[in-house]
Amino acid sequence: MSDPVKRSTFYGRRQGRPLRKKATELVETVLPKIQITLGDPENIVPYKLDEMFGRSGQETWLEIGFGGGEHLAWQAEHNPDVNLIGAEYFINGVASLLGHLDDNGAENVRIYRGDVRDMMPFLPKNSLSKVFILFPDPWHKARHNKRRIVQIETLDLLADLLVDDGELRMATDDMGYLQWMLERTVPHPLFSWQAESKNDWNQRTEDWPKTRYEEKALNKGLKPGYLRFKRLPRT
Repeated sequence: MSDPVKRSTFYGRRQGRPLRKKATELVETVLPKIQITLGDPENIVPYKLDEMFGRSGQETWLEIGFGGGEHLAWQAEHNPDVNLIGAEYFINGVASLLGHLDDNGAENVRIYRGDVRDMMPFLPKNSLSKVFILFPDPWHKARHNKRRIVQIETLDLLADLLVDDGELRMATDDMGYLQWMLERTVPHPLFSWQAESKNDWNQRTEDWPKTRYEEKALNKGLKPGYLRFKRLPRT
């Protein structure tokens, strides 16, 4: 799959180790049923989310780069009345999420496999209640910082997609990236940092389960940062 627009990528390799038999079966049989496909980028028609999920009136949440899918699957299981969209480029992560959904029986997830920035123009404005960006690739080298998903341009797009008072959650175990996130989101005119104390950045809320990457970070003695922002009401 090639990007419609030439630009820096925020993801690395597309596939890791070969998929096991069960994972391959899920990718071949289940993924086509819940996979989101792109429309014509030259004539963008927003998705009808009610039709996509086969029901109406539900909130819609988006997770960008869901990794192994632990967080997204947990949210789907514990919020059956919410529609969830997950975007991930890494096929092994997609297969892992499908395995979690197969285990917990959640049917309220749709998957976009690719660069989320290609899909975002097709999402209706003012349609997302929550967006998650959890432990994205930090792209440590300065010359690669432009590949980070958290950019002013991305925040502008998310502000258009989020409903008034909608929530943006971000997390990272890289303190340089945490500072990067804060430097771009705190001054943003359409977001408000929901920090209730000076230590709020290092605490997860009860409805924020750990991810596999977070477990690895904690086992290494790292202290992840957790950020919650609200989309300010439109005037």
